[in-house]
Amino acid sequence: MRITVFGATGGVGRELVRQAVAAGHEVTAVVRDPARLPVRLSEVRVRTVTRLDDSEELREAVAGRDAVLSGLGSRGRRADGVAEQLTRSVLRAMEAEGTRRLVVVSAAPVGPRPADDPLVDRLVRKAVGAVLKEVYADLTRMEAALAASATDWTSVRPPKLTDGPLTGRYRTVIGGSPRSGRTVSRADVAHAMLALVDDPAAVKQGVGVAY
Repeated sequence: MRITVFGATGGVGRELVRQAVAAGHEVTAVVRDPARLPVRLSEVRVRTVTRLDDSEELREAVAGRDAVLSGLGSRGRRADGVAEQLTRSVLRAMEAEGTRRLVVVSAAPVGPRPADDPLVDRLVRKAVGAVLKEVYADLTRMEAALAASATDWTSVRPPKLTDGPLTGRYRTVIGGSPRSGRTVSRADVAHAMLALVDDPAAVKQGVGVAY
């Protein structure tokens, strides 16, 4: 499969690149600093993009690809519209090139809360939501942009991310969130994203993923 990865040097993005290469996919990594890639440069096609609002560079990065995967997003509490703005740029490039499949990282609080979540999980979600209010608002706007697009998108919504190992043992819920799902590793989020590329049930859906 021909895959383009945005945010390829971030936590989830690095895992996407590493696992996609290991699986034998043809990977194009969109980066600002190729030296931060987790694999040898000979193993991927590198596109160095200095500005993610450069439509020509983005169109070249997504042209002819079977799928685009994105780990783009805020790296702190102040989102400044990063996820929404960058994803809109990617969407415009994909629509211009007729590239349809897109899988992005969002967050569990953006999706619906499990109706049977224990009280402690509801309280934790509320507290975290207050601290990361700007980040979740940005991701909510990003998901609205996805829903309004012509792409076959999937939004993967993990809870707290960890640097744990790839296990391949996690729960997914299409259109919802796993009950009492509190953590998941970045490696397993990447694994889920790659698996969901070929899942027709996940198209135009949010998918909760957690242990």
